[in-house]
Amino acid sequence: MAKPYYITTAIHYPNGRPHIGHAYEMIAADAVARFQRQAGRDVRFQTGTDEHGLKMVQTARDRNIPVRTLADEMSGYFRVMADGLDIGYDRFIRTVEPAHYAASQTIWKAMEASGDLYLDRYEGWYSVRDEAFYEEKELQPGEGDVKLSPQGTPVEWTSEETWFFRLSKYQQPLLDHYAANPDFIRPESRRNEIMRFVEGGLSDLSVSRTSFDWGVPVPDSTGHVMYVWVDALTNYISGAGYPTDETAFSKWWPADLHLIGKDIVRFHAVYWPAFLMSAGLPLPHQIFGHGFVLNRGEKMSKSTGNIVDPMDLARTYGVDSLRYFLLRDISFGQDGSYSEEAIVTRANADLSNSFGNLAQRTLAFIAKNCGGELPGEGRSEAVDADLLTTVGSAIESYRGEFEKLALSQATEAWMRGVFACNQYIDAQAPWALRKNDPARMQAVLRTLVLAIRDLAIAILPVIPRSADKLLDQLGITARGHAALGDHTWYDAARGAGFRIAPPSPIFPRLTIAETEDSPA
Repeated sequence: MAKPYYITTAIHYPNGRPHIGHAYEMIAADAVARFQRQAGRDVRFQTGTDEHGLKMVQTARDRNIPVRTLADEMSGYFRVMADGLDIGYDRFIRTVEPAHYAASQTIWKAMEASGDLYLDRYEGWYSVRDEAFYEEKELQPGEGDVKLSPQGTPVEWTSEETWFFRLSKYQQPLLDHYAANPDFIRPESRRNEIMRFVEGGLSDLSVSRTSFDWGVPVPDSTGHVMYVWVDALTNYISGAGYPTDETAFSKWWPADLHLIGKDIVRFHAVYWPAFLMSAGLPLPHQIFGHGFVLNRGEKMSKSTGNIVDPMDLARTYGVDSLRYFLLRDISFGQDGSYSEEAIVTRANADLSNSFGNLAQRTLAFIAKNCGGELPGEGRSEAVDADLLTTVGSAIESYRGEFEKLALSQATEAWMRGVFACNQYIDAQAPWALRKNDPARMQAVLRTLVLAIRDLAIAILPVIPRSADKLLDQLGITARGHAALGDHTWYDAARGAGFRIAPPSPIFPRLTIAETEDSPA
């Protein structure tokens, strides 16, 4: 039996509505989860929202509403987006859940029992926007007397009584773990960045706040709430059953993959493993820090007015077109750029013109000229087997790249199979064979149906809605989706008298949506 697979996104901070970066991370994680399910693994996919911290308090104050009201409203937007983008999560966790409070307090007590927590006074630089502490050497100058974090966010001097975590104690254990597990942090650029940071020395970390009360209360310490990142990171284990459901926790933990943005790698690759070491818990297998999604090459911000609601893009151009573009055009792990023109160009080129047209003309031809009946073996030639071998090789490359999280390279490999099919149908011209060599026509159509079916199954993790529609047109149920290269279903469907109905286009050609600013 295949080993269970546990994948998580970062839980998203809902002090604002979701943007394309949140959508990108969810889509990528969903594609990986679907891919692993196809491989026969029992998969658990967790996402959710991180609802504590000073930013939430300030946003609620600005809107003159209770902070819990803000949390409920904003978390709802993230769940709606996930559902709208066909994100097949198994668990949508919220850090306001009572079970999560209990888990956070349990890991706190475990770290305390290890002697890693002590009470002192914190004085230093804090970024409210990042919910992060920074050392003087990390800061950069802003306008006037303003100092900025490495992320370019304003920092302010903070002074208060706080609990500290002995992060310095774990400098060498972390370095030893990185050395023994070279794939623990990916891609390589993130690993190198974290190695340099830890090698430069670790200071003990302030892990409680007294200036506000919106958070998980520190056990037996009146007036203190946990630093937001302590309880945020704990979601990965609290959602998996820690500490009450030992059966579930032993099945799913340690996680196979934490999929996160590159701006929060330090929290996941330094603080989180140190917390787990302190609590005597296993470390996750891998942390992957993907890049930013830029709007026409620019980072999105309210000040520039270039933040786009991903659901607007999905409604305008289709969920699968958006999913495919983000995974095809952005090299996973690096920054990437999007525009509506780029989405339309890619979707039309790969999905509509190449794969969609291939499927449409093949199935429409069968429906019209063969009474919808799946073609028999007919008169085969070597070129037929060659095509299926080429398609199988392309899919094998696709799956190998997907396993490595090289998602752009994976879809590129898949397209090689699509291109081969288009070259084959143009060369074999079944429409010309219909009158002068119907037996040869049967073999060509049969070969095409087998290839299209395998290509649809392979790409299903990326474009699940469209791939399912195509497989439905072929009479293939979900039970047959995983059996790549196994074509026994074909004879069974043929023997059962299955008929292909005239197909409706699955990938209609897209055009750029007109706006109020569009020229007349």
